[in-house]
Amino acid sequence: MTRTVTLVLVDPTGRPLGALPEYEVESPWWQEVDPVVRGAPVEVSVLRLLDGHGDRPGVGGTVRYLAEVAEPPAVPLRPAAVDLAPHPLRAPYAEPGGPAASITWARAVLDRLGRPAGEVTQRRTWNLSAIWRLDSPHATAWLKQVPGFFRHEAAVLRRLGSLTPGRVPVLLADDGDGRMLLDHVPGEDRYGADPAERAAIAADQHDLQVRALPLVDDLVADGVPDLRGPALARWIRATIPPSALPSTNPLDGLAERLAQVAECGVPDTLVHGDLHPGNVRGDGVRRVVIDWGDAFVGHPAFDILRLTEGLPASTAAPLLGAWCARWRDSVPGCDPERAVALLRPVAALRMAAVYAMFLAGIEPSERIYHADDVPRCLAEATSAVG
Repeated sequence: MTRTVTLVLVDPTGRPLGALPEYEVESPWWQEVDPVVRGAPVEVSVLRLLDGHGDRPGVGGTVRYLAEVAEPPAVPLRPAAVDLAPHPLRAPYAEPGGPAASITWARAVLDRLGRPAGEVTQRRTWNLSAIWRLDSPHATAWLKQVPGFFRHEAAVLRRLGSLTPGRVPVLLADDGDGRMLLDHVPGEDRYGADPAERAAIAADQHDLQVRALPLVDDLVADGVPDLRGPALARWIRATIPPSALPSTNPLDGLAERLAQVAECGVPDTLVHGDLHPGNVRGDGVRRVVIDWGDAFVGHPAFDILRLTEGLPASTAAPLLGAWCARWRDSVPGCDPERAVALLRPVAALRMAAVYAMFLAGIEPSERIYHADDVPRCLAEATSAVG
């Protein structure tokens, strides 16, 4: 599958210049802009999505982006109608001059570290992150910039870097405002992980979560969201718009359900929040868990439920059984099986709230990525409660 791309160009001051002719790129995923940049007839930085149309939001079809050029290009441009009005929720990296400012910051950091960057490649940009690869003759680093609701990722990586070295990306620097410079992690994202690899990921995460138990208060003080018990119920209710709730309200009884979860005795700890195999990189020697922006302090069962999501029951059952056995060994007397059963609908509710948070925190043109996710997750929660 491909996508058809149109780039509407602006100069560094934001002055509109016109649009390049449309062209095809080999990757269908709208947030992946590396092939968009490579396919353009002039040097560009992609700023943000303008609009897109396809069978599925974010995949294939026709897409328009706003892109920045250093000066008017020596290629024909056609007129393009586009709203360039400012928006209070626009990410800094989606504004003219934003990518250049972030790259300048990253280059300065690498210069101080004695590993100056040569080639810089823009890899991704959308409402959840912007990512660039910075290569030098001796090393590779990654610049990642995130919106405010993911700003605590740097604090998580800093804590875990000393607690579980080698298990998370090395944080080289951060600016306290969403920019992070990360060391390269060898390997590939493990989207196709088989049950044995998922079992290894689950075991790694259990070890990390047990080690993180003494750090819970420090993580919360660092700005990691505190979603323990009643706080999770309050956050879900405050974040999901009442207008989005179905007639059979899956929030009914939520506080009571979470009180029963607490009685199961599995302790709250650091939760990744999106522990699917694609957020693990492996090279056959080690596994590194990446993308900690969804992290929070809460119940560890949310991670195993995410890791087994969508698997056949016969495949998920051994993974869940091993997870329960590990927690019974770590915390004698706890009841992890009951905790998992109680939290199944809550896991879907939490994801509905996560997507609602995204929608409330991003500008309108970017909401197409997540528009269908809140009702989908609420339907899953309603089904799980039933």
